[in-house]
Amino acid sequence: MRCPFCQYPDSKVLDSRPAHDGQEIRRRRECLACHQRFTSYERVEDVPLWIVKKDGQREAFDRGKILRGILTACEKRPIALDDVERVVDDIERTLRDGHPSEISTRQIGELVMDRLRQMDEVAYVRFASVYRQFTDIEGFRQELERLIQFTRK
Repeated sequence: MRCPFCQYPDSKVLDSRPAHDGQEIRRRRECLACHQRFTSYERVEDVPLWIVKKDGQREAFDRGKILRGILTACEKRPIALDDVERVVDDIERTLRDGHPSEISTRQIGELVMDRLRQMDEVAYVRFASVYRQFTDIEGFRQELERLIQFTRK
């Protein structure tokens, strides 16, 4: 690694330790030429994940959108923020573990609904009513029937 003081292209590592919840490695270095010490951070480069919307537009993955949608569905429900964040982490990990570079909003919506169904039935119905865009009571009734069948299993 190039020294930030004298630009010499080589340094030695004096100390390494995990940083930022193990997502990075902090390295304390010393320049082999000027002997100045400096810190560098090493992290795995994320492969960008692209979301394909219903109209075909593509946008970069934003976990904040999933978090906001779930928080809205869980509003005034006895669900801890840590539980919601774990669900969002799980969904993001599932998306990235599949190794696709693009994923549809439909697939994300189904993952969210699956997690909410297991976590809280009211939050699930709230999310489903927006996600499925019910236009009448019949669509809503059908979704409730699916939920009842799921809970009987």
